[in-house]
Amino acid sequence: MIELFAQSSKERSEMSLSRIKGGKVDVRIWAPLADVEPQALAQLRNIASLPWVFSHVAAMPDCHLGKGATVGSVVAMKNAVSPSAVGCDIGCGLSAVRTNLKATDLPESLKKLRSAIESAIPVGFNWHRDPVKGVRSLALWKSFSNLTDNVQKLKNKALSQCGTLGGGNHFIEVCLDADDCVWLMLHSGSRNIGKSIAEIHISKAKKLAHNQELPDKDLAVFLSGTKQMEQYRHDLFWAQNYALENRRVIMNLLQDQIRKMFATVLFEKPIECHHNYVAEETHFNEEVLVTRKGAIRAGLGELGIIPGSMGTASYIVEGLGNALSFESASHGAGRCMSRGAAKRKFKNEDILKELKGVECRKDKGIIDELPSAYKDIDVVMKNQQDLVKVVTRLKQILCVKG
Repeated sequence: MIELFAQSSKERSEMSLSRIKGGKVDVRIWAPLADVEPQALAQLRNIASLPWVFSHVAAMPDCHLGKGATVGSVVAMKNAVSPSAVGCDIGCGLSAVRTNLKATDLPESLKKLRSAIESAIPVGFNWHRDPVKGVRSLALWKSFSNLTDNVQKLKNKALSQCGTLGGGNHFIEVCLDADDCVWLMLHSGSRNIGKSIAEIHISKAKKLAHNQELPDKDLAVFLSGTKQMEQYRHDLFWAQNYALENRRVIMNLLQDQIRKMFATVLFEKPIECHHNYVAEETHFNEEVLVTRKGAIRAGLGELGIIPGSMGTASYIVEGLGNALSFESASHGAGRCMSRGAAKRKFKNEDILKELKGVECRKDKGIIDELPSAYKDIDVVMKNQQDLVKVVTRLKQILCVKG
């Protein structure tokens, strides 16, 4: 049974901050408990029962059931890390760039631009026939030979997948802000090699003696000072760098297509953020390893990106450095139903209705990405007013999906 704690007015501020009792530490949730599925609450309690967890577990307002660890969870550990608390798409995140273009500069139809983007940037399971120019010279390949033996055979694939979008909830968008300025935004991760690294290490962790009595073996951890931890950290940080470079290559390819259509376009410095990753940080005067699975860092004054869904708003935000959230915020709207449930529920007419005004695919292949399969992004933002403040509201007018 979940035990609720009374909240002070300072803690609640104007948000819905809930708290449940865990096995070792408590869980603080930036959402009403009624908005969180029971399975996710049980999962959060399992995380909070791990002996290495520090202070408390923070759950963002978009949290929902995940594999092992909850999507939208922030976990600080002392001398340990759980690969499942990072997720399988290591380093997944976003990049956003404002341009000098205005809505009036764009053609009436964006179909030609979408076609050009899809031709230049492989999506889904596709990748470049040959590596994009400059990818082979990236510094990250110098340490590739030190990755776990099981992924050495993936180098050529990883080279060709650098600069590709992937599928699922990954996207490339052209957006407008309140002043009708044109923005470019994209969401992608570490592709197949990141997934492979994650699965290899999760499997290794499950076999370790100290993980045999855990409430959920998917939460298995590596301990500091061990060879297993050393190898995982190396592979993990490599994959995080690969994901970042992947987004940078995609953004360069995207900008090339924009330049071909708009010769005078200029691009501002990108805003970049991971939301599936590990960082060495100090919280409550302790050095800890923080895993953010479906959460962005929101340190005081730090810029971040919180997307909605294919047909709703997204936000450029500035972190408020809230200590209780380990200086974190949500990574998006968060799913309110599984992909399978969405495919069973929605019909073709729902696609046309929910994506009206957005230049994008409108076939059954994206039906599980419809806005109704996600939580209301504006409710999510309201629930985290003490974590971030909105800098810019964006609305997509073009969306490329895998």
